[in-house]
Amino acid sequence: MKTKYLDKRGWRRLLRSDYKEKIIHHDGEEMLVGLLDIHKVRSPLTVPILDKKVRVCDDHYKWLQIMPRDGNYSLTVMYDDNDHVLQYYFDINVEHILELGNARRKDIYLDVLALPDGRYELVDERDIKRAVKRGHITEDQRDYAYSVANQVMQELEVDFNRFRRLAEHCKKTIDQ
Repeated sequence: MKTKYLDKRGWRRLLRSDYKEKIIHHDGEEMLVGLLDIHKVRSPLTVPILDKKVRVCDDHYKWLQIMPRDGNYSLTVMYDDNDHVLQYYFDINVEHILELGNARRKDIYLDVLALPDGRYELVDERDIKRAVKRGHITEDQRDYAYSVANQVMQELEVDFNRFRRLAEHCKKTIDQ
């Protein structure tokens, strides 16, 4: 498992960026929301999502990161330079630290990606299998990651717009 910071410190792709964050409450849930405003990158990042190749990081893009205190996932909503949503990226985590200026999470390899039209896919299964094989995580931890990922996918299936509304609310709140 890797500890990952929401401000993307140390990410060599970023040449210049700004980051701001705050703790908010939404629908009775406490969460840390961070906004990474990407000014300049070393090189763009394009990733395959379902049947598409999507550029998710480039100059003037934004990443909105949402980490619910009681959730076992964090959500990164990636926006292009015109503020259009590119993807919803759910990292499955075993722990969150909602500490302003030092917010971080322990990532357990498995991720769920969703396109703005609501289609989604489970990714990084090879990574989690490799982690078990190498003894980096236990089989119980792997099963936990799949359980959380399945919950996220079920929520996407039932009410994808819930995440869209959450992202809109968080972006509006942090932009104020």
